[in-house]
Amino acid sequence: MNPEQRAFLAGDEPDEVLVFFAESAVSDLGTLSQHGEQVSRGVVLVLEAERGRSAFEGATGVDPMALASSAMQAEGALDLESFEGECPEGDGDDGEHAPRFVFAFAEEQNEEVGEIYAEGDVIHAYAVCECGTAYSDRWVVEE
Repeated sequence: MNPEQRAFLAGDEPDEVLVFFAESAVSDLGTLSQHGEQVSRGVVLVLEAERGRSAFEGATGVDPMALASSAMQAEGALDLESFEGECPEGDGDDGEHAPRFVFAFAEEQNEEVGEIYAEGDVIHAYAVCECGTAYSDRWVVEE
């Protein structure tokens, strides 16, 4: 894991986004890998928020805010270290239910909002599965 990804997952980069593209999601993975880190199933990039949103939409054709809105309807589990997930439509370890692409951001602790936001910084992650299902996950950053 690169230092940018590590800092993002620690909640230290609230002005940045993390994007992941599986090999199956984009036609020009080589160009993306010049700007990010090649991982086992694709490429991960940590970018300034506006640049990251633009890069995500350019590579996938999906507006990340539209993805977030639709993905909040279905909860799944995402691991932003291995880029594996538990699609709500899946029924086990099946390549048909691996994340195709992921968009994630960190939100700083906000006690006024309550719920998990009072507990610490929160990572929000939105994915589209290889099967086409959009789903979300969120968690409090562990110290």
